[in-house]
Amino acid sequence: MKNENQNGTFSSKLGFVLAAVGSAVGMGNIWMFPYKTGQYGGAAFLIPYCLFVILFGSIGLSGEFAFGRLTGTGPIGSYDYSLKSRGKKGGAFLGAIPLLGSMGIAIGYSVIVGWVLRTFFSSVTGSLMTEVPETAFANMTGNFGSIPWHLAVVIITIIILIGGISEGIEKVNKIMMPTFFVLFVVVAIRVAFLNSDALLGYKYLLIPKWEYLKNPQTWIMAMGQAFFSLSVTGSGMIIYGSYLSKKENILHAAGMTSFLDTCAAMVSGFAVIPAVFAFGLDPAAGPPLIFHTLPRVFQQMPAGRLFAILFFISVLFAGITSLANMFEVCSEAAQKHLKLPRNLAVIAVGAIVFAAGLFIEEESKLNNWMNIVSIYIVPIGAALGAIVIFWVLGTKKIKEELQIGREKTISNAFDILAKYVYVPIAILVVILGIMFGGIG
Repeated sequence: MKNENQNGTFSSKLGFVLAAVGSAVGMGNIWMFPYKTGQYGGAAFLIPYCLFVILFGSIGLSGEFAFGRLTGTGPIGSYDYSLKSRGKKGGAFLGAIPLLGSMGIAIGYSVIVGWVLRTFFSSVTGSLMTEVPETAFANMTGNFGSIPWHLAVVIITIIILIGGISEGIEKVNKIMMPTFFVLFVVVAIRVAFLNSDALLGYKYLLIPKWEYLKNPQTWIMAMGQAFFSLSVTGSGMIIYGSYLSKKENILHAAGMTSFLDTCAAMVSGFAVIPAVFAFGLDPAAGPPLIFHTLPRVFQQMPAGRLFAILFFISVLFAGITSLANMFEVCSEAAQKHLKLPRNLAVIAVGAIVFAAGLFIEEESKLNNWMNIVSIYIVPIGAALGAIVIFWVLGTKKIKEELQIGREKTISNAFDILAKYVYVPIAILVVILGIMFGGIG
């Protein structure tokens, strides 16, 4: 197997890191991280969360990047390569599981990003400032309730991918990700000056409740949040790794990706939670926070329409960059294994995602779909990925790949952490996710 992907490479490490961050940063950073931080001990929650981010970033994320760069392909070809290195068959079948996870998430995620696009346009036209948020949300989340917006999101993602790796994915992420951070910082600064009650939001996020560290559930939720936030799913990060130049230091790139993803979560928290407290709303609203609670915030704050536009365009960018990764891993598989030209493969994936998503546009159907995919398929695929990378292929080959582009020798502690800490935790994520009905 050639270790150079047929689609080319990212032109720079910055472009690669921003693309990886774009894949990782999504709705979970914006609504789930701030809520879980406050619910499980404020600043105390950040201790286990950051510990897990360091572990998952340095081992899991770097392992997936290295696996992709070594094999030069996505999960089906990579898993097949790994098992064949041991004289075994069935790798392609195993690799299809995380691939199906990416496709399943893309189907549901495209609907949600369609809601974001629709809400963004409502903020541009001004209708967001006068409509009842619950009524507007109900209208767009009924059966076939958001078809044009859903379709527009799929088309935008297709156009990005048709542009290729360096001219499409990389260029778009170089624009969208810095813009995401800048706009969220602007919103966060504005929120800080709303009223004195905004201070309650900062207390909710930052005052440590140390007793929560004695609660095992705090550690479980921190583990799940960190795991899924970094998108170590045995699929999408492997395909981006396959587009990474051999001259780049993977461990450094993985560290930068982990750091920026955590920054995105923190900035999101500072933009969202103080605003919610400033107007006496519920910070534990969950996913409806974006579509129910925050529109009420923007309706009540001075210059709310402007800040609604800034907020929802930022969320839209986070959603589109995540979708691009999900589409890419599926379209690369269609190119390589179905022998389709790139453009046709991308369009075919988009058509499947849109057609399947049409039937789950209704909110309860979408919730059921996303629960099945995120609680079962994606975690199982991630655990399989961890086993295939670090036990089947082995840490020796992964470390050899990680050493390329790096001067300092990787410690033998990597082997121990990968095999005996990271892999068992990846399996534990599956078990606990099922027990708790989702932990990330």
